Order: sequence, then structure tokens, then C-alpha cells
Amino acid sequence: MTHDHDLELRPTAAQTEAALNPPAGRNGGDLVIETLQGLGATTVFGLPGQHALGMFDALRRSSLQYVGLRVENNAGFAADAYGRITGEAAPLLLSTGPGALTSLAALQEAASASAPVLAISSQIPVAGLGGGRHGYLHELPDQQASFRGIVKSVHTVRTQSQIPSAIAEAWESALTAPHGPVWVEIPQDVLLAETALPVVTAVDATPHDLVPRPELTAVAADLLSRAERPVIIAGGGVVRADASGKLRALAEKIQAPVVTTFGGKGAFPWEHPLSLQSWLEDRHTTDFLEDADVLLVVGSGLGELSSNYGTFKPRGRVIQIEADLGKLESNHPALGIHADARLALSALLETAEERHDPSAPERVATVLAKVRDRIASQDLTLEQQTLAAVRAALPDGAPSFWDMTILSYWAWSAFDARRPNTMHSAQGAGGLGYAFPAALGAAVADPTRPVLAVSGDGGALYSIAELATAKQHNLNVTWLIVDDGGYGILREYMTDAFGEATGTELTRPDYVALAESFGVPGVRTSPETLESDLAKALAAPGPSVVVLPAVLRMFAPTHL
Repeated sequence: MTHDHDLELRPTAAQTEAALNPPAGRNGGDLVIETLQGLGATTVFGLPGQHALGMFDALRRSSLQYVGLRVENNAGFAADAYGRITGEAAPLLLSTGPGALTSLAALQEAASASAPVLAISSQIPVAGLGGGRHGYLHELPDQQASFRGIVKSVHTVRTQSQIPSAIAEAWESALTAPHGPVWVEIPQDVLLAETALPVVTAVDATPHDLVPRPELTAVAADLLSRAERPVIIAGGGVVRADASGKLRALAEKIQAPVVTTFGGKGAFPWEHPLSLQSWLEDRHTTDFLEDADVLLVVGSGLGELSSNYGTFKPRGRVIQIEADLGKLESNHPALGIHADARLALSALLETAEERHDPSAPERVATVLAKVRDRIASQDLTLEQQTLAAVRAALPDGAPSFWDMTILSYWAWSAFDARRPNTMHSAQGAGGLGYAFPAALGAAVADPTRPVLAVSGDGGALYSIAELATAKQHNLNVTWLIVDDGGYGILREYMTDAFGEATGTELTRPDYVALAESFGVPGVRTSPETLESDLAKALAAPGPSVVVLPAVLRMFAPTHL
């Protein structure tokens, strides 16, 4: 008896002919590129290196778009953003040793933010694997050991026939909740050797669904239905799972106020009557969350930033929905539900009973008024006006990428992202240099919308080489550089802690002249002209730089 799936596995006559007579001139690198195409990839990021040339040579025989950056870490940030914007695994091609290691900080950010990055690196020849010291160029005793604590999974190839399966396994791992970076390494000689293997066509790498256990969602739904003061904390997992609609429907059904974490910006409408916005670094918000008798935490581990630096101590029952098993109940005891946020919220929406609580919007408004009054008492008009100018200039739906700089710290709490998956920052791992290369990756993902990058002058110097990338590919990215002459937030931290700052002051270039030397238009703006200058730059096609000389201050913390 013949089954339907048996028929599906039988090759057609054309497929058989193609398999028996593969094109000449192919190498192991072709198997890599063909596998990526078979998985549905359309774009790859990276930087060529001697050991990886087999992959790069194969690119010219493919239909893949290659976007080459100037520093491997920046290529990793670009791939991270591409993965966040598209929800697809973003291939990142790297070379052995220094090239691979230079990407580590970017992969740490991708891991922290659950961005699906498929890093494929070359390795020293097969004969050198195993830890001996052979003296190969770029040799490391155990290259994958440097990545094992950062990425979701590691896949080592030793023969050409292993390439398609290893990449497919890595692809599936990257896109199974929680999304994240994965690592594949392939020896130089395997990539360079001519291959007689058939052309790789369709490849199956369907990610697994992370489904909640029904007995747990039943208990959670019952707790929420009977709660007197339910509150929801929505984290980045809601955004990654495309679950914002489910979140809003549940919040409205049970009349639960919602606060979004900094990674969850845009997961809930900013001006909604139940929106506590994102003021997590505020004691008024912390008090409100502690007073909840049932607290639903979705897609957040309640880490340092989301817990107001560890000062948050819930008094009620906590329900935590989290796809990353390591984050489940890691900071607070809870009814832990290991699941994709969208699937878990769907289950709760189906089983929770409707609640009526006309006081909820009033209680939310009271908290937000207290927050506004606290900020208003600190003479921070410049900072608020600057952030408002950025919001006014940025079109709805246009993505923004924020470096670790004072204006970004303001934006975490006070910026209305307006739509899910549009505001992104490096707050997962907290490294400098993220914003501009990430914005380039987002512009590649969607060339139809302008993209904004926001950096301080210190962070900008990490990424300045990528002005060449922006120009080469004519990417629609406007880079706002807030120039305060140094590492502004570290200057503030050290002055507060020690009375004076050390190592924070920087000699920096004329950023406008520097941008123009790359052929990128630049303008020096002021707080008064920022909105119009930024709007004009965002409306113009191609890259641009807007420099704002300003010394901004942070609002006073409440956790000390």
C-alpha cells in the first residue's frame, strides 16, 4: 500500500536528473548558501575572512542579498535587528577566530532580546579540530566554547553531507520560542572542497510550538477571574510572539492595568485607559504593582530593570508566563507557565471570566499623575522637550533603535512606541554601539520606511565605520547623535557615587564633517530646531546624520 507521504518523498524526474547531474564548480560553501535559500532566507549579513571565502564565493552563484558591514559585531547587531523586524532567522556569515569572537557582544544582545540570529562561522581545517595546537591562522583550542554560554545551540560540521542538516537544526532552534542566536561552525577545507553532492532544494526546519500545560492555564484563569486588583506586566516576549492583540483583549476582559517593560515597549497602547505605560523606574508604579493581589507577568523574567533594580517585592500571587525556562521563577516564586506568550494568552482569553472594575482606569490615572508630578518637580524641561521632538518627528510605524545613552534611558520610561515591534534598544545586554548598525539591518528588512537610530557620542564612535555601509547600500537610516562630550550616563553615575568622574571625557570628531566625508548628509541641530531637522532628515531618502550638542540629565532614581 502506498501512503500519500510516500508519494511526497518521491523525487520527480526533473529532480532526479538534477540530483544525478549537479552543476560543476560548486564547493562546500554552495551547500551552505543553497541550504539557506531552501530554508527561505533572502538576505545574509557578515564580513568575509580567509577561512570563510568558500561561503562568500558561493554567494555570487545565489540569489541571496548580501549586506556586508565593516565590523563583525556591527554585522551581528544588523542581523539582530533584521530578525526582530521580520521574525525570520537572520544569517550572519563570519570567519574563524578574531572575526568570530568580535561578534560575541552582538550575539549576547540577541540572546538577551530573543532575536533569531543564525551565525555561521568557518573553522580551522578538520585536521586541526580537537584541541591540539597546530599553528593554523586564527586557531583557537575550542572556538565553540566561547559561544556555548551565549547562544541557544551549537552545531559543528565535519563533512559536507552534514552541512544541510546542521544548518536546518540551527534554524529550527533559532525560531523555536524563545527565539535566539545559534552557532554553526564549518572547517575551511570542508567549505573549499569541490562537491558532487546534489543541489540542496527545499529544507524542512519547522520550529516547535511551546504550548502551555492546560491545567496551569486553568488555575491562572481562575486566579485572574477572582482577583480584586489584577495587574499585568508585559515584557519583550509579548512582542517577539506577536501577542499584543491577545494581551489587549485579555486586559480589557478582566479589567487589568498593564505596564510594559522596556523590552516590551509598544505591546500595549500607550494612551489606553488601562495603560500604566512603562514607568518601571518609579516608586509609584512599584507600589501599585506590589499592591496587586494577582500579578500576571507575560514574557519577562522581572530582571534588574523590570524590578526597579530589585526593589520590587510583590505581595500578591504571581503568575509568570515565560518561554525561557531559565527565567521561569528565577526572581520571584510564581505559578510558572513555560510557554510561548501568544499561546498562553490565547488559553487565558478563552477560559478567564469577564470582570467589571470601573475603578481600574481611575487608579491608573492616579499613578500616572503621581509620576508626572515627580518628574515635573525636577526641572527636566530640556530632556522632556528633546524626547517629545523625537516622537513628533518620527512617523508612526517607523522603527527606532536606541543605544545605551541618557536619551534612551528616558525613552525606556517615557517614549510612546505607538506600535508593537517598532522600538528597540540594547537594554538586554547593555552594550554600546547597537543603535546605528541595528537600524541598518532594519532598513534592509523594510526599505519602505525610514528608520531612526539614537546614540550618544560615545556609542557613536563604536559604529562610525558603518557610515560607509549606509552609503554603499543607500539605506534609509537617520542617525541622531546626542553629543555631550563623553560617556554621559557614566559621568553622572560616577559624579553621584564618588564626587567626580574618571575616564568619561572624550575627544571626538566633527560628526557633521565626518558624515559628509562618507557622502552622507549631516546637520548640526539645536533643541529648538530638532523636530524640524529630524523630520526633514527622516523624509529624505538614503542615510543622514543629525547632531545635537546637548548635556542631558536623568530623572532622579527611586530605588536608592
